[in-house]
Amino acid sequence: MSTIRAHEGAGVHRPLDPTPASIWLAMTQVPVTDEFLGWPPDMFALTDTILARSEAYRFALSPPEGARWPPGQSRSWSDAVETAGRKWAAWADEKLGAIPDLLAREWRVFRDRAEVPLRQLAEGRDWRACEALLTLHAIADEACAGLGVALHRSDGQGCVYRARGRELLARTGSLSRIHSAFVRVLPKVRTPPNGTEFSAFARYACVTSSAVASRWYNMPVRHAGADLRSWHTNLLLLPWPLRVRASDFRPVEGSVQRLADEPFGSFQFNPERLDLGLLDRVLVAARDEADSVDGVVLPESAVDEGDIGDLEALLDRHGVIYLLAGVRQHSQRPDGLAGNYVHTGVNPRLEKGGPPPTSPGGQWFHIRQSKHHRWSLDETQVNQYHLGGALHPRIRWWETMDVPPRTVQFVEVGEQMTLVSLVCEDLAQSDNVAQVIRSVGPTLVVTPLLDGPQLTSRWSARYASVFADDPGSAVLTLTCYGMVQRCRPHGQGVSPVVALWKDPAGGAREIQLEPGAQAVLLTACSDRALRRSADGRWPVGNATDYFDVAVYQVRASAAGPAAPASRPGAPTPRVLEAEDLTILTGWVEGAAEALAYAPERALNLLANARPGAPWRTIVGLTDPPPSASEAVACVAEIIQAATPASGQPAFETVLAAAKEHPVGEGELRGLARRVLRSALEQLRARQAREATDH
Repeated sequence: MSTIRAHEGAGVHRPLDPTPASIWLAMTQVPVTDEFLGWPPDMFALTDTILARSEAYRFALSPPEGARWPPGQSRSWSDAVETAGRKWAAWADEKLGAIPDLLAREWRVFRDRAEVPLRQLAEGRDWRACEALLTLHAIADEACAGLGVALHRSDGQGCVYRARGRELLARTGSLSRIHSAFVRVLPKVRTPPNGTEFSAFARYACVTSSAVASRWYNMPVRHAGADLRSWHTNLLLLPWPLRVRASDFRPVEGSVQRLADEPFGSFQFNPERLDLGLLDRVLVAARDEADSVDGVVLPESAVDEGDIGDLEALLDRHGVIYLLAGVRQHSQRPDGLAGNYVHTGVNPRLEKGGPPPTSPGGQWFHIRQSKHHRWSLDETQVNQYHLGGALHPRIRWWETMDVPPRTVQFVEVGEQMTLVSLVCEDLAQSDNVAQVIRSVGPTLVVTPLLDGPQLTSRWSARYASVFADDPGSAVLTLTCYGMVQRCRPHGQGVSPVVALWKDPAGGAREIQLEPGAQAVLLTACSDRALRRSADGRWPVGNATDYFDVAVYQVRASAAGPAAPASRPGAPTPRVLEAEDLTILTGWVEGAAEALAYAPERALNLLANARPGAPWRTIVGLTDPPPSASEAVACVAEIIQAATPASGQPAFETVLAAAKEHPVGEGELRGLARRVLRSALEQLRARQAREATDH
């Protein structure tokens, strides 16, 4: 069929009026067929795209004359779409029987109108099509619940579908079967507390820019058990280096150009290396205050890439379970560009608050969030930081840095916390990366900086407010004390504020480094939060708020810790990569749900993870790496061993087996056992929290 037609009365051509079907086909190369009923995230991508293009979503807020939204009573429509979404997720497990009636009816309406000009939707003239589109969008959104962060489920229906969806997300960076180069569907972690823009019309999924690659990792780190300790996290903020010299900023030889007209050049930042001995004593003091340190955070470029291994080994000896550090990477070639990124390291022990180990653990899982925007030092900044002796103030100095493709790494770290990192300037850029982050709504945004004091009056606080206001994420910025000390604008004194915490409930907190202190211990706490949608669905209390509750100044102890009886040696090899651990965790979360509500389905669910499972062909996946498949098989064996000869596995019996530490157990099986325990205890914690809410 021709895509253009003659305009009557003139010798020109113009495109045919776009329709939902033609827009979708042009965007994704996929026709609108009943195949969309086979995978809810695909339906979400379709309806979300058409609602956004037509702006028909606005009719949920102001229906056209003579129309009403939602159809019938508000509560009955909300209950109906939630029920249809749950039933659709359950149907997607095996695709037996009929799809929910409401889904089938609204799909027929939309499919029959897929070739209607889009302007009829945009103007509200085809109100029945608008109703169908909004309802399908809501049902698909409900069917996406739990595909990212696991949620409480009381019947276990849909657990196989959710486990499959988590593997698809881990391996492709999208929940949809449609290629991520065309459209990308990600979980929505939290929703805006207020708002009427289109991103507020969904509460479990979002369609994000295909121009920004996204990766989703699930690191099942948590406190053992299901008590109130799991609601808290102790973060050690290290505003290092504590001293920055002008000579740490070095011009790149031969880089200055255009001397006569807007001269510019390149610089490198090479501060002193980490003092691991001092850090050892700081950790002793921090643990004396809080019993345990869960995570350590360092500013931009604070860690030389070559020191990561030694740093993680030291943190492991103190029971620290994850690390977020700004890393400077030296080029492998004399004429190459350096790297600047946030390193997320996760301890394979996976248990927060545990006792310091007496034997070496495995190599940490590594995730890299690259910086996307170079730092530029103009004359004002050169003077403000008193760098004129190293960098000529009349030259604009650009950071020597490789600029990689834009990618956002989302990391679940257990206990329903999802974090994302942005490096310095990336926080201030209102680009597609920021739009992706706002769409997903992570629990915590961490921004390591190489900047001056983190005052509420400065730029970092203004941009942190964007994420704290919408979607309501907590935001932590951290700079180094050395740069804070150098920041002395003309006529102003030195400020000791090294960090800023901003959350929608408590507002902004400036965090100082007091005289004699080398670090700050920040305790954050989580609580249940409402998940809203602007399309008329009633709110539900299954999201998570994060807020700060304590700040303590840490001064290094006079001596390091007493040597343990058996000093840990070199870490054992890493048995899984971060993506493979995410695949394993997704399947184990599904098994935990089945054990709680439908134990007869647990082993069959894990059978879906085996190589050669036919569902992968349907969603366009090959088999996962053998190590990931072997790890899932280890979990199945643990569950099978805890199952009576004639009977079903019991949740408590499997949990008891997961807590065991068999002598001589291999690294992979031990990791699988820890992941199983984490998933089971996290589900128990969600159940306990549900009980307190009711």
